[in-house]
Amino acid sequence: MLIPIPCVVMRGGTSKGPFFLSRDLPRDESTRNKVLLAVMGSPDKRQIDGLGGGDSLSSKVVMVDASSRPGIDVEYLFAQVSVDSETVDTTPNCGNMLSGVAPFAIEHGLVKASMPTTLVRIFNRNTNKVVEAIVETPGGKVNYEGDIQIDGVPGSGAPILLNFLDAAGAKTGKLLPTGNPSDEVDGVAVSCVDFSTPIVFLAAQSVGKTGYETKQELDADAALLARLEQIRLKAAVLMGMGDVSGQVLPKVVLLARPARGGNISSRYFVPWNCHAAHAVTGALCVAAACSIPGTVAAALVELDPQDPGAITIEHPAGKIDTRVLFGGAAKDGIPSIKSAGIVRTAKPIVSGVTYVPGSLWGTPQ
Repeated sequence: MLIPIPCVVMRGGTSKGPFFLSRDLPRDESTRNKVLLAVMGSPDKRQIDGLGGGDSLSSKVVMVDASSRPGIDVEYLFAQVSVDSETVDTTPNCGNMLSGVAPFAIEHGLVKASMPTTLVRIFNRNTNKVVEAIVETPGGKVNYEGDIQIDGVPGSGAPILLNFLDAAGAKTGKLLPTGNPSDEVDGVAVSCVDFSTPIVFLAAQSVGKTGYETKQELDADAALLARLEQIRLKAAVLMGMGDVSGQVLPKVVLLARPARGGNISSRYFVPWNCHAAHAVTGALCVAAACSIPGTVAAALVELDPQDPGAITIEHPAGKIDTRVLFGGAAKDGIPSIKSAGIVRTAKPIVSGVTYVPGSLWGTPQ
């Protein structure tokens, strides 16, 4: 027998995938992961037997709960489901999919809407960090239509403001996991920064690239991808993350000076191919790195002296705007970053039930 599971397929930012109430999924992690693989149709490059789109950006899952934590409305766990292997990774966060959490929570009665906007305080169980989301709710209903355009998504939508609070050291516990703004790995200068997600930054020119290549050009360069993976693995050890073979964190970013009116150019790897646009958490880490003297990013960014906290990042599909808010005095030359924010849009695509084989789950409780 097939088991029906309620879900809503949503686009969040430049990503897409099913959103679930956590109570509708198995409690046991191993069983839950088998169910999520079946839901997405993995492992299969086409994901023809599930909801996945055959691409890492459309093979993502979000699980949402009401929260009993003081000052927190809801909690969510993000899962990156591999397209072609039996892997479900809950170590990273996804800021794009996060943009759908507050609307989903309001629509499912986990948060009471106010007017004209609703503030939802979200605890991310992947990183144990808090994010504030502000959603338009005129008349007490979520509004999805508006004039906000984000590169990588056709059309426009209503703004969803995401403020990442105290996001330094999301995975490693340190803004600079190696203790240095810059290190050398395999003869290449790298900066290891952990803000909302851990990233290994390189100047594109240091590995023979301009930093303005398309995703297709970078993905076709097998030698580059192999070299970046070796640098990533060695940098992860320096960051205290151990052997990360087969794991998606830390990510790798190639940086260059801006070429299209932004403040810096970025090519974000996920990590074994280039992102078609840019991850939100990755963009926030880029912005944080730009604010830290001595990093690879700080050497390439062209800040607006009148507004140094506003950083526009150029990526393969366009640009992404971020804002860093500083708080308190700098320590050892490193600024205190109070929060970082970004505006995204989200949209529900279909609501209903998805089916998985009963043999994977047994009898749902």
